[in-house]
Amino acid sequence: MASGCHIVLFSTGTGIPYGSFVPTLKISTNDVLAKNKPHWINFNVGVLLNGAALDEMLDKFIDIVIDVVDGEPTCNEKNGFRELAIFKSGLTL
Repeated sequence: MASGCHIVLFSTGTGIPYGSFVPTLKISTNDVLAKNKPHWINFNVGVLLNGAALDEMLDKFIDIVIDVVDGEPTCNEKNGFRELAIFKSGLTL
């Protein structure tokens, strides 16, 4: 980030409430997490496991990335999550 990162694409299966000083797009790897943590998750790729079309999901994902690059706030920005765990050794709550 300090060297010029403008967006973080953060995939998670546990739903860590990570946020940083650049927009962080949280990507859920499973439906349960996306359902239980909608205020943390921006995009759910877990629907691919339930038969969603890859091409359709890719188009939706690219649209969301473009929206964030254009200034749409991510979930962590909307909800004020600014936690950061550099030396993490387990779940961060």
